[in-house]
Amino acid sequence: MKALHSIDSTLPVDRHPERVWYTSYGSNMHLDRLATYIRGGRPPGAAREYPGCRNPAMPTRSIPVELTGAMYFATESPVWGGGRAFYDPHAAGRVLARAHLVTADQFADIAAQEMYRAPDVDLDLEDVLTSGRAVLGEGRYETLVCAGQVDGMPVLTFTAPWRMNDVEWVPPSAAYVRFLAAGLLSAGAWDLEAVASYVASCPGADSHWSVQGIIDLLVEEA
Repeated sequence: MKALHSIDSTLPVDRHPERVWYTSYGSNMHLDRLATYIRGGRPPGAAREYPGCRNPAMPTRSIPVELTGAMYFATESPVWGGGRAFYDPHAAGRVLARAHLVTADQFADIAAQEMYRAPDVDLDLEDVLTSGRAVLGEGRYETLVCAGQVDGMPVLTFTAPWRMNDVEWVPPSAAYVRFLAAGLLSAGAWDLEAVASYVASCPGADSHWSVQGIIDLLVEEA
């Protein structure tokens, strides 16, 4: 098993980095899924095609990490059906995630596609790297979060502006759970039982998915 990379919780000094750790806690943990955001295309099981990034190079590194907080499923995804994954950095718990080393403009383009915007404008990261949080809008993935740094480069993700208990939890679809869990498993830091147990325990999934049900999805995928 791969060792987890420790996140230094202090904010990075460089407010205009060339590279950042785009940290996914949802389906983009899966490199095939992430490739559609970077190179363009439609992932299996999804109903949407993505234009891709201006820079189509895949991440130079992808590492397993754990974030402080909680993951939960809410709202209704038109791409997958069922609930989407969101991150509440203020909730108690831990979030299994995968950090991809990308350029700052690639992070901006991935974020834009999650926000249903055109991937053609760089993001000003100064606010999120100064305070740890920046709200770009009221949309589902329009709040940027910096969890700290790894190797001097910022650990960045995006989520909703609300808290976990402020919205109704919605069970995720089988296609979404399969990509998310398979991405976690391929990170190499957690075994099949650990991944299935984690996903099945997240609010929204806990009322609908069992550990064995998620294991069955992953076995079918393999």
